[in-house]
Amino acid sequence: MLDKLPIKKDHLLVAGAVLLLLLCYKLAFKNTIEAWQTHAQLNNQLAQATDISIQPDYLQRKNINLNKVINLYKADTIAFRNNSISKISIIAEKENVKLSEVPLQDPFFHTDKLIIQKLNLEGDYFALTKTVNILRSTAGIGIIRSISYKLTRAKGNSDDKKLIADVYLEIAK
Repeated sequence: MLDKLPIKKDHLLVAGAVLLLLLCYKLAFKNTIEAWQTHAQLNNQLAQATDISIQPDYLQRKNINLNKVINLYKADTIAFRNNSISKISIIAEKENVKLSEVPLQDPFFHTDKLIIQKLNLEGDYFALTKTVNILRSTAGIGIIRSISYKLTRAKGNSDDKKLIADVYLEIAK
């Protein structure tokens, strides 16, 4: 029957290949292309969603958290000598440590944004370390910048030794 048709076999082969290609497109390639387009669209939406600069709620939360961190560093520099030193002396007294000296503020330690205040604490090693740890976690007195321990002897008496911790607090203006 096909032999009697006036169509060449080459033309029939091309028509069959096109028909097979359309059938494959309809059954397999169309779904794959749609899935690829959906994937590209979702990746684009994800890239826009992860762009933090267009999320105002995220920026507000970030600003609040940064303000909390800055407040850890801040102390009222005018009332520092009264308020913060009284807090520090109360903490030191609870731990059997003596706040032996609060030197005058040295202008060498002042910058346009920070003040570094030196405190001298006197006591035994464990009490000093515990006091420093409590000072580190206390808010509103500044952040501990450095600590150095010194062992001193009283003049004239070689048996009388004192352990002194020099504590430098960093305070934001």
